[in-house]
Amino acid sequence: MLKMPEFEIGGSITIQKTVTEDDIASNYGNSELDRLFATPSLVALMISASTKLIDEKFDEGLVTIGKEIHLIHEKPTLLGQTITITVTVKERHENTLKLDMVAFDEMGIIGRGSFDRVIVSKKALMRKVYAREAMLESRF
Repeated sequence: MLKMPEFEIGGSITIQKTVTEDDIASNYGNSELDRLFATPSLVALMISASTKLIDEKFDEGLVTIGKEIHLIHEKPTLLGQTITITVTVKERHENTLKLDMVAFDEMGIIGRGSFDRVIVSKKALMRKVYAREAMLESRF
């Protein structure tokens, strides 16, 4: 059995990223917003910070997967600005970690959210993936 690490409630990580062409809304189907930071890019940063905070504490064989995410993208951020995201461990229930996220740019808060990540065995997860893949292939 894999050993679950302990997580400090209140433990956090802060990451930063400059908004690039890859992060703008026109890449996600909104061609009118070609200079604005996209909500999917904010979600991707939230996931990145969360996995850095949690997964790096694991022994080989454990990973986290996203279960539920809530996000309010409150303010626009322009291409070239810097996004700062802080993700904090709020609570733990068995193998689920509940996280809070706050995102800023140079002007202030641009978004807030919460994120549940589930600690799983990578081997068990991949068995489920392969089983689903086999079911899909058997349909053809």
